Parts: sequence; structure tokens; C-alpha cells
Amino acid sequence: MLTADPAYSEFVEARGPRLRRAAYLLCGDADLAEDLLQEALIALAEKWESVDNPDGFVRRVIYRKRVSWWRKTRREVAVERMPERGTPDGADDRARDDEVHTALRALPPRQRAALVLRYFEDLTEAQTAEVMGVRPGTVKSLSHHAIARLREELGTRATGGVQEKESLG
Repeated sequence: MLTADPAYSEFVEARGPRLRRAAYLLCGDADLAEDLLQEALIALAEKWESVDNPDGFVRRVIYRKRVSWWRKTRREVAVERMPERGTPDGADDRARDDEVHTALRALPPRQRAALVLRYFEDLTEAQTAEVMGVRPGTVKSLSHHAIARLREELGTRATGGVQEKESLG
């Protein structure tokens, strides 16, 4: 049974945009993110009275549903360049954000989830581990490898595909 508690509506209103952003960063698709969030919010409404930490509950449902979808579709098609699309004025200001989002989407699902939960959702390692169902050490390892891959990917793009060598002078 869904809840009629006004506190639930207040929670959805207050936290919805941030949770939608987290879902988007996990999957890289606005429509899919909306679906993930809606399913998580329905699950929360069904258990509202018994949930102590609604934020954590919704994040956990979003993450687990996304993992389930990853397992079903397992193969993402990587493309060297994203298809061109029209950009509004001021797109230069967002170019770096687009680069970061593209590099984030290129990460393996678990690494992407660790980064989104830790750095975009600002969860602790313990909270991230709880949401992902892994140990905190795994979160550290996933985050470390993901950050290294992002640095490599973003460094490659910044230099036009040529890796710069640092001198140790």
C-alpha cells in the first residue's frame, strides 16, 4: 500500500532533484534515470512507515535496479565520438562537463557507481559500501581505479589523443 503521509511528499520534493541527478550519473540517460528514480520512489512509498533512512533506501534501490539492468544488457557499445547534436549558446561553458560525463559513461558500471555515490552524492566510504553491497576496501579500490581511468581519459582528450610525458626535473 502506498503512503499518504505528507512527509513522504516533502521528502520527494526536497530530495527528488538530487536523487534524479545521481540516477542520471549512474546510467548516463535522462529517461532511464527518471525510470530508476520512479521505481525507487514507489518502493519507498510502499515501505515508508518502516524505513529509517529514506535517502539511503532510495539510493540503494536505484543502484540495485541499475545493476540489474546492467546485467540484463551487459554489452554497452563504445563509440569513439558521440553523435553530433545541436548546442545552445553558452555550450562552451559546459564543454568540460560534457567531457567528464562522457568519460564517466566509459567507466565500468561498478567504478562509475562508486564515483557517483562517493563524489557526486557525497557519501562516505562506509555508506557507499552499504549501498553497493560491498566492503569499504572495495569502494576504495573501485574509486582509485576509476579516478585513474578518468585522469587518463581526460588527459588524452586534452592533448588530442597524444599522452604528455611529465619530466621529473
